[in-house]
Amino acid sequence: MKHYLNAGYSVGSWLLTRDHKRIAILYLLSVTFFFFIGGAFATLVRLELMTPAGDLVISETYNKLFTMHGVAMIFFFLIPAIPTVIGNFLVPLMIGARDLAFPRLNLASWYLFTAAGLLALGSIIFGGVDTGWTFYTPYSTTYANTHVFLMAAAIFVAGFSSILTGLNFVVTIHKMRAPGLTWSRLPLFIWSTYATALLFVIATPVIGITLALIAIERLLSVGIFDPALGGDPLLFQHLFWFYSHPAVYIMVLPALGVVSELVATFSRKRIFGYGFVAGSSLAIAILGFLVWGHHMFVSGQSMYAGMIFSILSFLVAIPSSIKVLNWTATLYRGSISLRTPMLYAIGFMGLFTIGGLTGLFLATLGIDVHVTDTYFVVAHFHYIMVGGTVMAYMGALHYWWPKMTGRSYPEAWGKLSALIIFIGFNLTFFPQFILGYLGMPRRYHAYPEEFQVLNVLSTAGASILGVGYIFPMFYFIGSLFARKKIGDNPWGATGLEWRTSSPPPEDNFRETPVVTEEAYDFAKAEEPELP
Repeated sequence: MKHYLNAGYSVGSWLLTRDHKRIAILYLLSVTFFFFIGGAFATLVRLELMTPAGDLVISETYNKLFTMHGVAMIFFFLIPAIPTVIGNFLVPLMIGARDLAFPRLNLASWYLFTAAGLLALGSIIFGGVDTGWTFYTPYSTTYANTHVFLMAAAIFVAGFSSILTGLNFVVTIHKMRAPGLTWSRLPLFIWSTYATALLFVIATPVIGITLALIAIERLLSVGIFDPALGGDPLLFQHLFWFYSHPAVYIMVLPALGVVSELVATFSRKRIFGYGFVAGSSLAIAILGFLVWGHHMFVSGQSMYAGMIFSILSFLVAIPSSIKVLNWTATLYRGSISLRTPMLYAIGFMGLFTIGGLTGLFLATLGIDVHVTDTYFVVAHFHYIMVGGTVMAYMGALHYWWPKMTGRSYPEAWGKLSALIIFIGFNLTFFPQFILGYLGMPRRYHAYPEEFQVLNVLSTAGASILGVGYIFPMFYFIGSLFARKKIGDNPWGATGLEWRTSSPPPEDNFRETPVVTEEAYDFAKAEEPELP
């Protein structure tokens, strides 16, 4: 049977495709490449930190390692991964459309992302960047001798890719829903993707302008951020974090939508409080613009501003907690099936909760002064981003892999990799909470000897975590060569994407679907094919 994968085998048919599903596969290959690039830098960082003395690399090289790890992971994996791979593949399928609203623009966004990735790789090959992924001024504009301009250009171009993707999603969700698919019937993944798309369109221009200002000051010596030239370095922090805190929700909002889909399917129940869970996605997107100042509690901003940002930071935790509480209520008395995607969803709930609660520590002024720029912040951030976003991304790949490829993966290996990742992650990052509370600063390649045991534990955990991430790559690739095909709806799920063949045809549906029931109506759902 003809489908999107066998519609053409030439390189040109892929590189010039306007099919959102093929573009999703192109993004999958791209972000996976940068995931392993960022992981390689993280490995070197952890190897350096096994011993108290800076004996593997010199301090300048260490600065480049953690900078390039952060840039590769944040701008070229965490931000684009779920929206561009899972979102690109699923948004039209989930709303009953034949493609995104602007197919050519969708392909252009991938080319922009690829061009940005090449610029970033060029910066790395030519010697790297040592400013930290935050590019704080005036160091990045005046004193750094590394390739700041090239890396800033890479992120600038990647921003255009994000804006085009967000614009495409907003228009598609507004204008191309199937008959009967009202806003109150939308899958929760669509709600979270819609909120993310709004953030893409509204927030991303800010980081683009900020990086352009860095380039202007660095190349033309115009006083914008450098106080020696009449500039204000705190202006950069305000501009950077006005984007970068919403960017945290760009990374995690799609993950929240994925987990809603997984929890509903593998508990065979409609999400408890559907309206609250959908509304909380928009609430997170709105409130995310109001809390950037909690990154600047020790920057010298006024105490009154700090108090306001502290209160707002506590407030933004409410819609996030609504989701976790409603998922838990959904699981109650559900017919729970502990398949691989569900294991990732449960792991996400635990790790995201720890990350969120420790975020409240950092929102508290007195505690934040103590742990700012320590490994407590590193641990908190990774519990949200890696324990949250990456766990959800892995769950999404395992859940929709049969739809994307028409093949299933070995369930035993899937469960084993999920367990290894969960154990490895906690062993890597939980000791860092203790290190940070005890006062170990981040971004140092040497540290007092009393911190070595916890650092060795963290490095050992990173080794286990790396193994867990490599396993799925092998069994996913192996599954493509399996002769046995899988049915169109192996999980007995309810979304429109499961009403078409696996893999889907080029135009997604033989005829336009009509929606007559609410989301997650498992009373009318098919029985799962897989035991």
